[in-house]
Amino acid sequence: MAIANLIESLTSDSIELLKRLIATPSFSREEDQTAYLIEEFFRERNMPFSRLHNNLWSKNKYYNPELPTVLLNSHHDTVKPNPKWTLDPFNPLVNEEGKLFGLGSNDAGGCLVSLLAAFCYFYHRTDLQYNVVFAASSEEEVSGKNGMELLWNSGKLGEVEFAIVGEPTQMHLAIAEKGLLVLDCMAQGKAGHAAREEGENALYKALDDIAWVRSFQFPKVSPTLGNMKMSATVIQTENKQHNVVPASCHFTLDVRVTDQYTLEETCEIIQSHLKSEVQARSVRLHPSSIPLEHPIVQAGITLGRNTYGSPTTSDQAVIGCHSLKMGPGDSARSHQADEFIYLHEIEEGIQLYIEMLKYVVLAREVA
Repeated sequence: MAIANLIESLTSDSIELLKRLIATPSFSREEDQTAYLIEEFFRERNMPFSRLHNNLWSKNKYYNPELPTVLLNSHHDTVKPNPKWTLDPFNPLVNEEGKLFGLGSNDAGGCLVSLLAAFCYFYHRTDLQYNVVFAASSEEEVSGKNGMELLWNSGKLGEVEFAIVGEPTQMHLAIAEKGLLVLDCMAQGKAGHAAREEGENALYKALDDIAWVRSFQFPKVSPTLGNMKMSATVIQTENKQHNVVPASCHFTLDVRVTDQYTLEETCEIIQSHLKSEVQARSVRLHPSSIPLEHPIVQAGITLGRNTYGSPTTSDQAVIGCHSLKMGPGDSARSHQADEFIYLHEIEEGIQLYIEMLKYVVLAREVA
């Protein structure tokens, strides 16, 4: 089959798969039915695959353990639709502008099927200087432990040199991504009657700590990700009565960590400045990056793509190798009512993925 016809066929198949995925609810931790759809896609093409929980992966036909490996990954779970949807979120509707509406169309169904198309393009090649492995992961939207983290830690993907993680970036190159640290903080005081000079108000102690959080700037600034970002997002006391000075106050910090600090260092710095007790929910979601000089990044730059640092967290956080985040669609549409992706974005995404990978896996320069 001619190259142009092959890409046209892959694009058509990808869009049809995306429509079927949209029509099948796949909320995080409930992705078993979309996993079956992806299984069916592989079976129809006689492409061997494996499954661990709701994560699926496949290796190129002539996989050679002596070669380095590139991983193509995106997720097939979605958030739940917000109440402002005016359309049926599970009806894959295409309008006259070429917008494909549906829950998960933009985040990250378009990326998933575009990477899958690129994988299919290279699947039968005998001249690859890299193995190409595709993985559809689950639980990304909730940073679940049975998603990519489970698959990566299982070792079943083999040694991976670098990864492309599909998220909607308008096919620009997110060469760094902030990690996420969620901290549960507890200010301790002493209960008393609000009408008298009694007790120690834990709420005021918490507010003093939150004031520090609001004003503090970490001294080291990342060239790609900029400053660290801390936000107080939840605060509550155990009080049910208005006339009682609270003895304790819990608040939550959302900390977006750059490549200048480890999660552990960040937690230690914050604890050293707060009077409240600080407990990290986890130290799993690390910042990630890929060198600007990496061949896959240079391939993208050659093809007119821009580089930037991403403030959001994805499955990159649990992938233990250099990784590049990029994909068709626009992050601004993610989790929005009446989510959509343009069909032409999927077509362009497939072509760009293929051309960038050619530069690396076929060891030839982009024309």
